[in-house]
Amino acid sequence: MSTQQFDVVVIGGGPGGYIAAIRAAQLGFNTACIDEWKNDKGGPAPGGTCTNVGCIPSKALLQSSEHYEHLNHHFAEHGITADNVQIDVAKMLARKDTVVKQNNDGILYLFKKNKVSFFHGRGAFVGAKDGLYEISVNGTPTLAAKHVVVATGSNARALPGTPFDEDKVLSNDGALRIGAAPKKLGVIGAGVIGLEMGSVWRRLGAEVTVLEGMPTFLAAVDEGVAKEAAKVFKKQGLDIQLGVKIGEIKTSKTGVTVAYADAKGEAKTLAVDKLIVSIGRVPNTIGLNVEAVGLKLDERGAIVVDADCKTNLPNVWAVGDVVRGPMLAHKAEEEGVAVAERIAGQHGHVDFDIIPWVIYTSPEIAWVGKTEQQLKAEGRAYKAGQFPFMANGRARALGDTTGFVKMLADAKTDEILGVHIIGPFASELVAECVVAMAFKASSEDIARICHAHPSLSESTKEAALAVDKRTLNF
Repeated sequence: MSTQQFDVVVIGGGPGGYIAAIRAAQLGFNTACIDEWKNDKGGPAPGGTCTNVGCIPSKALLQSSEHYEHLNHHFAEHGITADNVQIDVAKMLARKDTVVKQNNDGILYLFKKNKVSFFHGRGAFVGAKDGLYEISVNGTPTLAAKHVVVATGSNARALPGTPFDEDKVLSNDGALRIGAAPKKLGVIGAGVIGLEMGSVWRRLGAEVTVLEGMPTFLAAVDEGVAKEAAKVFKKQGLDIQLGVKIGEIKTSKTGVTVAYADAKGEAKTLAVDKLIVSIGRVPNTIGLNVEAVGLKLDERGAIVVDADCKTNLPNVWAVGDVVRGPMLAHKAEEEGVAVAERIAGQHGHVDFDIIPWVIYTSPEIAWVGKTEQQLKAEGRAYKAGQFPFMANGRARALGDTTGFVKMLADAKTDEILGVHIIGPFASELVAECVVAMAFKASSEDIARICHAHPSLSESTKEAALAVDKRTLNF
């Protein structure tokens, strides 16, 4: 097979990779993207972890399970009642798979539209010669490129001595494929994946116990939001135990047994049908053959890059989960765009200080910028304003008044330093705050902008007003 030469070759077709490839092609570069994800028929399934076993399928299951919970527990107050309500888990999973395939096919369409050459298989470095990098696909050297963008993502981190079998001990992948709601479900790790997957199966009838090693719940989240979330999740039925130390884990034909010490040091045992392990993710450089070109990795196995996503090699770049920074799909996308533009001699930019975070539980949790605890630790003087959804007309009409919006602003300049939301559609509401912070807006700016009535976004305005202690509806 003859070697095909490209201006840019992207290894990995997840959010960072496919976006980098599309933007590079838009900028006039002859571009290729290599991705090895397969669908159940062995065909290409670009989109990476996010599309195949992460963001997209988890949101599909969260939506289905939330419909089921609303029908069982909340629709009656709207005058809607139903008898013999049942959940067809197989059909729910099939819908999830359809949503995933639609996204896979959408990426393949975008490659064709933007004239990106797609290669299905595992990409790896072979060597470098005459200013070009030779890349193999499935072990066969087939591509050469001046620029290479590595976007190979991350893998679920397993507990030492307890590998994933995706039957009893599950990663995020297995957690999305459980064929029926288990009677008892264990979750190790009270992070985003653990809480979202725990919520899905709790709504469908599982008794869920979450074991978290940290002594505080959602330590990265604003303390007020985390406190509210813990209260709500406990009321919903999630048993979240903090400060635990995991011991021996045993699997059998019937389930999993977890030995652990609780926060007081007392020995406990948890017996469950299924165990989801969600203790973080590790950069994926398996099979990339970095040794062939001398690509540098750090002690975590991540590719070492500078602020512009440049590696130690000329014209080799890396983005997304495989480099430093938060493992978020939208962060990877922004880096992918920025790298493509830097290759073109432009000034691509990513502001890591205003990347939004979201946990898609019910209520949703979203935030951007600094938390109160961070500002206190920095010794920065700030003002805080908070407004509850209970006082918002649209939230009352929705029947979902849990939570609040909190805004933090500099005590002297009034610049918005952080916004923290727990409540309905928090994932959408946070976008306004990201825009405001990108333009260095003050809380007064948000307070003076007209928001539609009735809308949930009025709570953002009211939180801004609260910074100056002049809320109008609370």
